[in-house]
Amino acid sequence: NPVFLMMDGSRKTIEGYVSNVVEDVAEQWLDARDTSKPFCIVIGHKATHRTWIPDTTDMGMFENVSFPLPKTFYDNYAGREAARVQDMTIKKTMLMDYDLKMYEGQQRHGSITRMNAAQRAKFDAYYEPIHADLKRRALQGNALTEWKYQRYMRDYLSTAASLDRNINRTLDYLDKNNLAQNTIVIYVSDQGFYMGEHGWFDKRFMYEESFRTPMVMRYPGKVKQGSQTDAMVMNVDIAPTILQAAGVGIPADMQGQSFLPVVSGKKDKGRKALYYHYYENGEHSVSPHFGVSNGRYKLIRFYKRVEGWELYDLKKDAAETSNVYGQKKYAKITARMKKELAELVEKYEDEEAAQLMKKEVP
Repeated sequence: NPVFLMMDGSRKTIEGYVSNVVEDVAEQWLDARDTSKPFCIVIGHKATHRTWIPDTTDMGMFENVSFPLPKTFYDNYAGREAARVQDMTIKKTMLMDYDLKMYEGQQRHGSITRMNAAQRAKFDAYYEPIHADLKRRALQGNALTEWKYQRYMRDYLSTAASLDRNINRTLDYLDKNNLAQNTIVIYVSDQGFYMGEHGWFDKRFMYEESFRTPMVMRYPGKVKQGSQTDAMVMNVDIAPTILQAAGVGIPADMQGQSFLPVVSGKKDKGRKALYYHYYENGEHSVSPHFGVSNGRYKLIRFYKRVEGWELYDLKKDAAETSNVYGQKKYAKITARMKKELAELVEKYEDEEAAQLMKKEVP
């Protein structure tokens, strides 16, 4: 029963499960639009954000599935100070009540307190037996951490099921209203997410699992169904792509570049390198950082909480557990990557990063 901030500044509670409600509102807008004009709509889903509460119809969907632990689940973060000082581990940071719904007594948090009687009854009927079983088993150490991981995965993927279902509703709406052949659909996340890799949940780091962002595109007549590409694009490229597809000029001051040639099979390789900057200094104790990746090598500059550089050879170390910065055999590659990073910092007018590039650190 989510609370929506309305255009007039007021707040409105809409009964139902958030993914369903978001799709309902999107379709209401589509129904009421001026059909004589083109439209652009951003349907912003929220469901898989913390704390991953599934729709009552999806609770238990993965209850009998045992998920294998990622190879880096027990990562010791050797040689990676920023990874060591973070606070986003399943073992320590993931909360039994807030995240995993293992509540003692009548204590509940906001989303659950908003439930109506029928919703709450289904919630309690699902989670209370799980909690009782956990208390009976009295798990500790790695056994408890791995139990938390399984619980996290089951809740997260059950929650994601509501997204899949409602994305399908969007596509069905386009089909039923004869819009499918003249509408570009882009499904994109705001970032990747840790599913236990390095022992983590959440995101933020430039490491592959959160740096790489899921994106799927449907563009009838241009994008071949089922096709894939390894070409590198950035989120700033989405707007220029849509403008080019619509036959609208791309403003010169836009920092992105259209990837329409990439997805329409014109042998365009996309970008040579990707730039990233994480600015926050507080949430989950992740040190701010910026960096560059060309697909083979990745160079990261951490600052504030941790001062230092990290370099990864992604071909030899796809899991990014071996920081090779400072190794003599990578000296030329490091110099080349620093030059590429400096060029991108200048291109994107990142003044904070520009000042930090001047500051020498080990």
